[in-house]
Amino acid sequence: MRNSYRAVAALDTLRPEVCSADRVPNVTDQLLPSPSSFSASAQPATPISVQSRENGSQIQVSIILPVHNAECWLDDCLQSVWEQDFEGTLELSIFNDASKDKSMNIINKWKIRLETLGIRVIIGGHDSPFPRGVGFSKNQAIAQSSGSYLCFLDSDDVMMPQRVRLQYKAAIQHPNSIIGCQVKREPPNSTERYTRWINNLTSKQLITQVFTSYGPTVIMPTWFCSQKWFSQVGKFDESGKGMPEDLLFFYHHLRKGGGVFLVEQCLLLYRYHPYAATHSVLESTIWQHRVQFLEERALQHWTSFTIWNAGKQGRKLYRSLSSINQKKVVAFCDVDENKIKKGFYSYEDSKVQIYIHVVRELIQEQMPGME
Repeated sequence: MRNSYRAVAALDTLRPEVCSADRVPNVTDQLLPSPSSFSASAQPATPISVQSRENGSQIQVSIILPVHNAECWLDDCLQSVWEQDFEGTLELSIFNDASKDKSMNIINKWKIRLETLGIRVIIGGHDSPFPRGVGFSKNQAIAQSSGSYLCFLDSDDVMMPQRVRLQYKAAIQHPNSIIGCQVKREPPNSTERYTRWINNLTSKQLITQVFTSYGPTVIMPTWFCSQKWFSQVGKFDESGKGMPEDLLFFYHHLRKGGGVFLVEQCLLLYRYHPYAATHSVLESTIWQHRVQFLEERALQHWTSFTIWNAGKQGRKLYRSLSSINQKKVVAFCDVDENKIKKGFYSYEDSKVQIYIHVVRELIQEQMPGME
């Protein structure tokens, strides 16, 4: 019997299932590494002994801080670097991306203070008329750093004192993984649903929901990873404003067999404000990359599948698919009878009609109490 699958059209609720009588492995088992395999291919790195920087010891952790017109938040951000309780060797690598405000004055002030604490501060940047973007700035800050591990920090966020210590410990055990953490949103009620999602993903969902989320399952401002692994994955995209450089890097990280691990403690104050770089990325751009990744990692391996959504989102997914994958769609399904009245869906001038089915019976079978 031919293997066929069901895929929910709305990517935020994708749940592939086997429909044939012949059992095949779950799609996430086939296409992404299992959580247990993340550390199996590489032995945990040996922690570097803590020595004085005067003796020329290797820097253990570099905090990567891109800055562009961040004077409103920099004092709080750099104060949180000062307050880290990590007892190893630490450096702060800052790249100033053509700031026109007083960011550099604040940075220079904190450089003196941080270095008295033994934290090395490296400052790079440029004063061109226009910024080069977040991806470029992160790449430059990493290039000038020397730490064995990278702790990413946005200039508008604040780290909890234990962040570097706890994520470093996790990174030692998961050398080929991106390590994230839970966050506290500021203002508290700004993105309640999104914040709940960030903080409550299980280890399995960190992998399965890479197909359904609008961004990485561990958000970029919480990332922590080894310098060696970052170099294997490659640099951030440097296209500039409007490009989801974190999502593209995350996808490439997964293609390389990288893992995802969440420290289940709140280690970052994650600010929401209208000037955040993320607002420059169009939803349509993210959708395009998500569909491409879904096709690459899942749909190309399927002989046929059903789209579980007969409404606008389901049809949007169908229209976004390549012609090859469109031909694999055998039906649309939905629990809402109003969406299936016509009985079929015709795309543009195509003579091919895809049948639409109601799946209320299946839902009732799985959830007996539903009416």
